[in-house]
Amino acid sequence: MAQGQPLPVEFYLQPTVEVARQLLGHLLMVQTPAGWVGGRIVEAEAYCQDDPASHSYRGRTERNAPMFGPPATAYVYLIYGIYECFNVVCQPVGIGEAVLIRAIEPRFGLEWMRCRRPNVPDYALCRGPGNLSRALGITRAMNGESLLTGRVRILRGEPVPDVRVRCTPRVGVRQAQDRLWRFCEMGNPCVSNDSKP
Repeated sequence: MAQGQPLPVEFYLQPTVEVARQLLGHLLMVQTPAGWVGGRIVEAEAYCQDDPASHSYRGRTERNAPMFGPPATAYVYLIYGIYECFNVVCQPVGIGEAVLIRAIEPRFGLEWMRCRRPNVPDYALCRGPGNLSRALGITRAMNGESLLTGRVRILRGEPVPDVRVRCTPRVGVRQAQDRLWRFCEMGNPCVSNDSKP
């Protein structure tokens, strides 16, 4: 696995929008039959409990229960009946907030990713949350696992300086479109196209 320690629980207890910003540059790593695979986080979106665009806005349900669990927990859900999306749970137990990881820059285990997403250039392997999960092998079987000890972990990397961070509205939300809670590394080709999964 890439060198580095998992980000501590305390990291995820910061305000969720700040967690989304600070995740840029850290490493998302997944344990697979091919070993640990992953790369640098280059795009993330925050979802808070008072946010009409968040799964937790109307309260706890069977589907969104992991969002209300311990910080540093994986929340994986299905969209469009096809794409699995990986989120990082933030805040103490009982508060439903999370950060959607939209894209990483592949660094480790590229052969595994290329087999799962053939005929795709390397920069696009993990571009968009659905593509990211498919390339890395993230599934709903990992929903609710600890990011400290589970099959998906976020390791300490090199934070992206503010001058290289772009802040925009989130992709594909119909409500709270004025909230600039999407953060991405400027100029990085691995950042997702707004219209792609």
